[in-house]
Amino acid sequence: MRNAFADELLKLAREDARVVILSGDIGNRLFDKFKAEFPNRFYNCGVAEANMISMAAGLAGCGMRPMCYTITPFVTTRCLEQIKVDVCYHRMPVLIVGTGSGLSYSSLGSTHHSFEDMAIMRVLPDMSVLAPADSNELRSCMRAALRQDLPAYIRIGKKGEPEVFKEPPQFEIGRWNVVEAGERVCILSCGTLLPEALEAAACLRKNGLLPQVVRCASVKPLDANFLRAAATDFELIATVEEHSLIGGFGSGVAEFLADAGLAHTPRLLRAGIPDQFLHDCGEQDHARKLCGLDAASIAGRIAAACP
Repeated sequence: MRNAFADELLKLAREDARVVILSGDIGNRLFDKFKAEFPNRFYNCGVAEANMISMAAGLAGCGMRPMCYTITPFVTTRCLEQIKVDVCYHRMPVLIVGTGSGLSYSSLGSTHHSFEDMAIMRVLPDMSVLAPADSNELRSCMRAALRQDLPAYIRIGKKGEPEVFKEPPQFEIGRWNVVEAGERVCILSCGTLLPEALEAAACLRKNGLLPQVVRCASVKPLDANFLRAAATDFELIATVEEHSLIGGFGSGVAEFLADAGLAHTPRLLRAGIPDQFLHDCGEQDHARKLCGLDAASIAGRIAAACP
C-alpha cells in the first residue's frame, strides 16, 4: 500500500499544483520520483511529527493541499493536540496518512502498534476517518479526501496486503459497498482485514450460512442509510477491524444502532483487538490469530452466534 500511496500522490501532484507531501523522516526513497519531479513540494520534517502537523496546517491556510505521512502512532497519538487545535479547529484540509496501521508492525512491539488511532481521530470534529482494504481502494480514498475541503485521516498497511480490487473501486466518503451479497448475517469489514472477512464468509458458506460481506472504508462518517436497512434485513451484524474494540469501527456501529431509535435492532458481534497490550512477538499473521482476527476465528464466532 505504501508504493500505491507514493504512486497516486505523484499523479495527484501532476493534476493539482497545490498538493505537497510532508514526511516524518521516513519514506525518503519511496518519494524519490516525487522529489525529482517536484523538489519544492516535498518536506522532510524529521523526527518532529507534531511540528509537521502544524506546518501542514499553515500550508493549508495558505491554499495548499498538504499530506502528512509517517508511521501510524507517530502521526496520530504523538500529534493529537496539533491535529485537534491546528487542523480540525480551523477546518484545514490536511490529509493525514498513517502507514503500518493496526498489527502491521506487530514484531516491533507496542511503540509501533496502533490500536487506538481510529478512536482518537473519530472523536475530532470535522475529521473523516478512512480505512481502505487494499492499494486500489487507497487510491480512491485519497482522491475522495482531496475533493472535500476538510481534514481527513487514512490508515494503511505496509505488509504487501493482498489485492482485492483490480482497479480503483467506486468510493464515496460516508458510503459503503457490498462485495458479496448474502442473507441472515452481514459482515462489515474495515480496512485491510477484508481478505480475512471474505475467507471467513467462504468458510461459512461451506456450512450452509450465506453471509453478506461489505467493505466499509468510510469509518467516519458511517453509512447511516446502509445501517438502517441492514438492521431490518439481517439477524446478525458482525464488524471486523484491526483496532481496539474500544472506540473504533465496531463502537461506531454500536453507537449508531443504540441511538437511531430503530424498531428492530439485530444482534451485534464485534471482532477486534481486546483491551490489552500485545506482549507476544511475531509477525502480523501470528498477531491476528492471537487476537481472533484470522478467517477461521471470525468464521467460528459468527457460526456460534447463528446456530
